[in-house]
Formats: sequence, structure tokens, C-alpha cells
Amino acid sequence: MKYLFILLSLLFVTVGNAAQVDLKESEFGWYASKIGGEHFGKILLKEANLDEKEGKVVGGVFVMDMKSFTVENIDSAEYETKFLNQMKSPDFFDMEKFPTATLKINKVDGNNAEGVLTIKGKSNPVNFTLEQNGELVTGKITFDRTKYDMIYRSKNFFENLGDKIIYDEVILNFKVKIVET
Repeated sequence: MKYLFILLSLLFVTVGNAAQVDLKESEFGWYASKIGGEHFGKILLKEANLDEKEGKVVGGVFVMDMKSFTVENIDSAEYETKFLNQMKSPDFFDMEKFPTATLKINKVDGNNAEGVLTIKGKSNPVNFTLEQNGELVTGKITFDRTKYDMIYRSKNFFENLGDKIIYDEVILNFKVKIVET
């Protein structure tokens, strides 16, 4: 019994601790651009957990609630509704079929992190910056939307788009607040 306790203690120290995340104080921000301008907004978290070792984040999983997707820089209610309906459609996030997206953090080395981003059931590796300042964890991910079957108005898939091109690069910024226990 004594050896079992020692073994479990060593396993606990090696693996680290799970940190609770304050979902109400945590969010992902998104930014995308096109020839005629840019759009940005937020996505709330549905679930999240972080793994810590010696007070530092070493891994975790963020589940984004895609149905919480907002756009913050459109003034017209009519155009905002049209834009959000387009984002919900199969041309982009297909939110009816895929109501969540996931970021899994596999490795953290200093401010560099490696993980897997899953959108529309497609998973791709991502490298990104991650910073931790006390109970606040922030990061910035840049990804190619076409790797997630979002090819609508991509110049890499369609010709003669003129000024209707939507750039393939999307930026996700996240801020996640750890609940102190």
C-alpha cells in the first residue's frame, strides 16, 4: 500500500494539475480580411481545461461554441444578419452540422505552443504564441481557412474574383482566465 501511494504521488507530480477556467471571463477573438476591408468579432468558450505543471500551462483543450460567433464592426443590423448567416452556412463554419471548434494544446515551450485546431471536423497542426501572466493566459493563432474546407471567394480556388476576394489567413486571439483555487 505504501508503494502504491508513492507511485500515485510521483504520477501526480509528473502529470501536473488541471486548472479550472472561468468560461465567462474567457473568449476567442477572430479577425479576417478581404480586399474591401476587414471583419472581427468574438467566439465564446463552451468548455475548457488547462493542464499546469509548477504553475505554468503545459497543455489543455478549448471548445469554442460556434453558435456564439459575433461580428463587432458592422453597423447595419441587416448587413450583420446577412454576414452571420453566411458564417453559419456550409461556405464557412457550417454551424448546424459543426456547432463547436476545438483547440488542443499539446506542447508549450516558453512562449511557443504546438497544438491541433479542429474546425468543421478537419484537424490541422498549429504553432502559436502563448503567454501566461498570473491567472491570465493569452495566445495568437494564424491559420489558413481553406485547410478547413472554407474556400468561398479564395483566390487560390476561384478565378476572376476581382475585388470580391476574401483572404485565406484568419487570426484567432484568445484570453483565458484561470480560476484560482
